[in-house]
Amino acid sequence: MPMRRTHLIYASGIVLVLNAVAAAQDAAPLDIGSRLELFADTYVIDKLDGAQLRLQSPVPAETVLEFDKPWEGEFCAYATVIKDADRYRLYYRGLPESGADGSAAESTCYAESTDGIHFTKPNLGLFEVFGTRDNNAILHGFEPLSHNFAPFVDTRPDVDAAQRYKALGGTSSTGLVAFVSADGVNWRKLRDEAVINQGALDSQNVAFWSESERQYVCYLRTFDQESKVRTVSRCTSKDFVTWTDIAPMEFGGATPEHLYTNQTTPYFRAPHLYVAIAARFMEGRRVVSEELMAQMGGHTKYSGDCSDAVLLTTRGGTHYDRTFMEGFIRPGIGMNNWTSRTNYPARGVVPTGESEMSMYVQRNYGQKSHHLQRLVMRTDGFASVHAPYGGGEMITKPLTFDGVSLAINFSTSAAGSVWIELQRADGTPIPGFTREECDEIVGDEITRIVTWKGDADVSPLSGGPVRVRAVLKDADLFSVQFMPKMRVNW
Repeated sequence: MPMRRTHLIYASGIVLVLNAVAAAQDAAPLDIGSRLELFADTYVIDKLDGAQLRLQSPVPAETVLEFDKPWEGEFCAYATVIKDADRYRLYYRGLPESGADGSAAESTCYAESTDGIHFTKPNLGLFEVFGTRDNNAILHGFEPLSHNFAPFVDTRPDVDAAQRYKALGGTSSTGLVAFVSADGVNWRKLRDEAVINQGALDSQNVAFWSESERQYVCYLRTFDQESKVRTVSRCTSKDFVTWTDIAPMEFGGATPEHLYTNQTTPYFRAPHLYVAIAARFMEGRRVVSEELMAQMGGHTKYSGDCSDAVLLTTRGGTHYDRTFMEGFIRPGIGMNNWTSRTNYPARGVVPTGESEMSMYVQRNYGQKSHHLQRLVMRTDGFASVHAPYGGGEMITKPLTFDGVSLAINFSTSAAGSVWIELQRADGTPIPGFTREECDEIVGDEITRIVTWKGDADVSPLSGGPVRVRAVLKDADLFSVQFMPKMRVNW
């Protein structure tokens, strides 16, 4: 098992105050309702004392797909993985030869799975590609629209069943053209004209229906002329046809970096939180020589750069939170993944078990061994509030909620513990919900209901501003949620 890597957000001294307590008291409380809130950024955190916000690392698992068909090859790219009821759908660009973006050799390919691990390529017979219809292509001959075809399931409540699946594809020469489908396999253009005509678009441009914003949003490739880096912009639409002008995303003053793909998507357990696992492109940072690339069976043209992936979050609007600048997915051991345009994540983080979620990454780009690998994490486990054996604590900003109990996703060592205290907005412990009255929490669970002297009911506090204080010893806290219905621990 690979060693777990972590990255910490901390400051010199014992206490890290993310927002001054006095200022937080004056500000309106965050209304989180009964939503799940992850500690993937500092959004709900006000104060850390002896604890740290720690970036977790996906664990590499098995190869789920080899790009080994004649119409696939070394230059497959821009994958999307969707959990659709009891089926996992995988879309990706097939391209066996390098060349200009949008060449006639490009196609859009499809695979599917029942578990997110074992994928098959159905023989669809829809298009003739490289002299045969015995293939898994769902789009071909629409160049350049297969260059970066990016589908999603439209979760809008009143969506037309014939348009339940939607996609965008195209480059700056055509703009982004909209596609629709009833089954995710047979696609048609929504209209011939492009629906988005701004941006560089020479990458994977991802759209989805936002439940929280009640509109379609698209995160697309642009180029920052000031900092000279590939970056991300955003636009929105009420009908998927008429889109607003694009607006550049800002990163809170973080150092500008090339972000080749953004892969922004709603997190499946908390769709108000958009998680972006972006490909960070280190242009000109050579690790592999041309001679070594040739020995590995790769194209030497794609040996002069390296890439990894970084974690960003956003809750709508034009701001990304770059809490962590460190790599989220590293290239890893072996020189094959230290070449250009490899390690690009697929779009999609999907559940593959009761306590597990999976993401996917392209490995060995530009080489005969090019493939898609699965990586696994615990549910909600992008990052955590972590305290060492010596202990630490976290206090949230004032919150209003709608619920009857409080659930936490946590992990302790055998010697570790978690205690939860609920406080008034001014930081005063609320009688009946103090740390001393909290029943000690030990173990490793995705959903544990907090109790105080055996009682889990927090409904008397619903609607009023409260702070959550977590006191931890050799433990990690991944998420919290005020539950709308009472449940018991098993």
